[in-house]
Amino acid sequence: MDEKIEKLKEWIDGSDNIVFFGGAGVSTESGIPDFRSQDGLYNQEYAYPPETILSHTFFMRNPKEFYRFYRNKMLFPNAKPNRAHLALAKLEQEGKLKAVITQNIDGLHQAAGSKEVLELHGSVLRNHCTRCGRFYGLDDILKMKGVPKCGCGGVIKPDVVLYEEGLDNEVIERSIAHIRKADMLIIGGTSLVVYPAAGLIDYYHGNKLVLINKSATSHDGQADLVISDSIGKVLGDAVGAVTGERGNGIRGWRYCKTQKAAPVRQP
Repeated sequence: MDEKIEKLKEWIDGSDNIVFFGGAGVSTESGIPDFRSQDGLYNQEYAYPPETILSHTFFMRNPKEFYRFYRNKMLFPNAKPNRAHLALAKLEQEGKLKAVITQNIDGLHQAAGSKEVLELHGSVLRNHCTRCGRFYGLDDILKMKGVPKCGCGGVIKPDVVLYEEGLDNEVIERSIAHIRKADMLIIGGTSLVVYPAAGLIDYYHGNKLVLINKSATSHDGQADLVISDSIGKVLGDAVGAVTGERGNGIRGWRYCKTQKAAPVRQP
């Protein structure tokens, strides 16, 4: 085993209040591309950049084009948890990991078995009518064509945080509380450039800050251990998680309708 992964395993073994903070790199290993990536065909298919389409203003003005992009680029119902997701779920089951704080919206951490998952940017698995507030699951959205409409006639909006929208204060406060109490903070699959989410790591004051990312980040100098490798390989090897993609796909996992949802924003 690699020397740095050995060190990570040693730190994990000696910790009992671990928090994980993750980004898009965790999901790309399950075949979910970063929505910001634009290949050569992108400009032939869409007239606007992703950041414009995924804004609150654009959703309200052009829901048809929003949903065309959203269905093509944001929904991956057959994706399955990878070794990183499974390793984190295993650590939680062992009582070592206290929370997963994620910038991802795909629900793969829950599909892997994680319970305390704080979704900074919401989830594609939750959707609500902008008029009456009725809940709709991902399967409901997938069955509808074009712009999904509620029985009351209102447009259904995914509970994901769009550009121009604020993060959920309760989720932020719970994330800060977990990070402050952590004896080890593992950051993985993120370049730490998306704020305000990336600023949360400043609340950690321990001495076991681990950064796992394929490319360098501006916070590497703050970390006590930096590993430039696949998040699935690193966590899988350190924790002893199974190889390959296992567990239910996100279509096989459902949110409880009573779970607190992000507030519905009216036009």
